[in-house]
Amino acid sequence: MNKPYFQKIRGSILIVDDSLNNLTLMERILLRQGYQVKIASSGKQALDTVQLDLPDLILLDIMMPAMDGYEVCTRLKASDRTRDIPIIFLSALVEIANKVKAFNAGGVDYITKPFEPVEVVTRVENQLRLRELDMQLREKNKMLQREIADREEAELETRLLLETTKFQKDEIEELLLNILPKAIAERLQNGQSIIADSFSDVSVLFADLVGFTNFASHKTAAETVQVLNQIFSQFDHLSLRHGLEKIKTIGDAYMVVGGLPEPQENHPAAIAQMALDMQAAVASFNAKHNQSFSLRIGINIGGVVAGVIGLTKFSYDLWGDTVNVAHRMESNGISGEIQVTAAVYERLKDKFSFKLRGAIEIKGKGEMMAYLLLGRH
Repeated sequence: MNKPYFQKIRGSILIVDDSLNNLTLMERILLRQGYQVKIASSGKQALDTVQLDLPDLILLDIMMPAMDGYEVCTRLKASDRTRDIPIIFLSALVEIANKVKAFNAGGVDYITKPFEPVEVVTRVENQLRLRELDMQLREKNKMLQREIADREEAELETRLLLETTKFQKDEIEELLLNILPKAIAERLQNGQSIIADSFSDVSVLFADLVGFTNFASHKTAAETVQVLNQIFSQFDHLSLRHGLEKIKTIGDAYMVVGGLPEPQENHPAAIAQMALDMQAAVASFNAKHNQSFSLRIGINIGGVVAGVIGLTKFSYDLWGDTVNVAHRMESNGISGEIQVTAAVYERLKDKFSFKLRGAIEIKGKGEMMAYLLLGRH
């Protein structure tokens, strides 16, 4: 009694043999195992059949007219579309050389005729199992490669986002540092919304560029700004050199302070030297550009309140009597001179030379003793 065919198709197999008896016998064996079977009686027919419908495995005879099994296998292995199909050679040739040639052509197994049906079925099942595992492995590898590519893409996007964020943060920080002291900018970036501090001992300097208003009335806007920028840029370099904090410019007036927002032990001497260097910078500019500008400078020492004001174009500024008196020292000063209060004189008289100017009337304060800073001892 014949074994019934399996209803479930287990895979497709192409049998290639020029012997009708071999084709019929092999087809019957494999059909009983539930495989879908196609047959070809020549090498050319086998290649045409494969191109129409790719089988899962090929049983290939070697000795065939016109095109032998070696050539069929070589052609199949040369194509990207068919090279992964496992090929089992089925031949009456028993010499080792024939088997070696078959494996070199790309075969995965070799069955010698006459064959046992059980052996054929076992070898076919083994190769199909290996093919299935290989395909699963390839699919997993593709999935892994996709996951790696997705992860790398995500990492790249994250890195680009971080770099963009860092670049934006650096830009914001640079913009803040252009208008605010570093310590104040950091506090704003850390989320502090209200910044107001009291300082008991700071030095405040106001300077006015005498002669610039008349100069500007005879120059174009571009020439006016260019000259003022050259002079004030030198003042900026001097403030950095002496560890002082530029507060602001108002027209042709320049304001700088020492001792805040970070404490500075020698800020009175630093601010005095800054004033002397500013005078030297203007004298050098005049000599180089044939101009006659001069500075009227006022300095005071004392306590102030400092903080950030504004919602959009905010700025760091100072308030208090010390600031007002420093400004009066400048506005009531003498062109080309550095006028200071008695507080400044007392702090610096051992290091710098002064000339007593005497009592002068200061708005809101009455008479105050004033001195002119001449230089270092």
